[in-house]
Amino acid sequence: MLQGVGGKRWVRVCVVAAAGVLACAGSGAQTSVASNCEPGPGGSVTVRIGHVAPMTGALAHLGRDNEDGAVLAIEDLNARCLLIGTRRARFELVARDDGADLQMGPRAALSLVVAGVNGVVGHLTSSVTIPTARIYHDAGIVQISPSASRPPYTQLGYATAFRVIAHDDRLGELLGRYAVEVAGGRRIAVVDDRTDYSTSIADAFEAGVLQAGGTVLRRDQVMDDGAELGDLVAKLRASKPDLVFYSGMDTVAGPLLRQIHGAGLNPVFMGSDGICTGELPRLAGAKAMRSTVLCAETGGTEEKYQPALRAFKDRFKQRFGVSTQLFSPHVYDAVQVMAQAMRNAGSAEPARYLPALKAISFTGVTGAISFDDRGDLRDGPIILYSYNGMRRVNVAVLR
Repeated sequence: MLQGVGGKRWVRVCVVAAAGVLACAGSGAQTSVASNCEPGPGGSVTVRIGHVAPMTGALAHLGRDNEDGAVLAIEDLNARCLLIGTRRARFELVARDDGADLQMGPRAALSLVVAGVNGVVGHLTSSVTIPTARIYHDAGIVQISPSASRPPYTQLGYATAFRVIAHDDRLGELLGRYAVEVAGGRRIAVVDDRTDYSTSIADAFEAGVLQAGGTVLRRDQVMDDGAELGDLVAKLRASKPDLVFYSGMDTVAGPLLRQIHGAGLNPVFMGSDGICTGELPRLAGAKAMRSTVLCAETGGTEEKYQPALRAFKDRFKQRFGVSTQLFSPHVYDAVQVMAQAMRNAGSAEPARYLPALKAISFTGVTGAISFDDRGDLRDGPIILYSYNGMRRVNVAVLR
């Protein structure tokens, strides 16, 4: 943990050493920036934004990326000396670690409720976001997920639930059609990791393949820790698919791609947003990345918004010394859109700014943000990428 005091400006940020991050996050890290802002006509107000992500466990690299996006958003908001109503706002980030775990997640959510946050950005995974949605709803706290893409999240009837990416049904179906109609897949293998997120996307992908007149050669499952990859690769070697779709995360996709390549197979390798990270080339290795690798993001950014996104990524790297991984820009936008709704409503109280959030029209670093009646991102684009060796490049916008 880095703590520093200098003049009238101070920052408390859990971003320096990995051990410091984990210890700080696990103990309920609070990150805030106090600047030289004079009180407003009505005085000042402290606005506490909760953030939850896995800071421990297999997805800690993505959780850290998300939390850094939230830290940068809070710093930027405070640097602007914003008014909410007549009061000068001082934003504070209250961070929690959910470990992407079904037991830790609800405890983290309840901890934020007890902390009296004005809103929550999180969680990272659908499997934790969905069961915690009721906790926030019952407490009357607005929740915006930057990355939970399973459809049920916004279909539970909770008016407090929002997301800033498209949902899985749309992603999977469009990828399935692309696999047949453009990528030319004729013998397609589908693999999921048994999680709700992964099986949901794999099911939608299969439906898209069938709609396009394609054939699913086989459907397999592996554990999300990658323990069964050897058996899976043996099955793939026997069936010789020309396209493999994996709907899990990069931590398994990388080793899977490496082993497929090592077995002498060279199918097109496709995946969803869980593999679309800067870590995938390192996890798979340079030789395996010579294969055709395609992935898509439900939270992708259209070309016209790319300059703003590139500027954000440059500032992010300058601030934290690392590149963005996956969802940090969406975390940043989720914090910003929540703050804008508070400003529009003239209040940081969830019951007061919730109607303003439902009606909002906002342009962030990831693009245009507005919500439909369920809290889903309206007309969210799905961006298809390929990897040119170790570098990810934009291929197309799928709609």
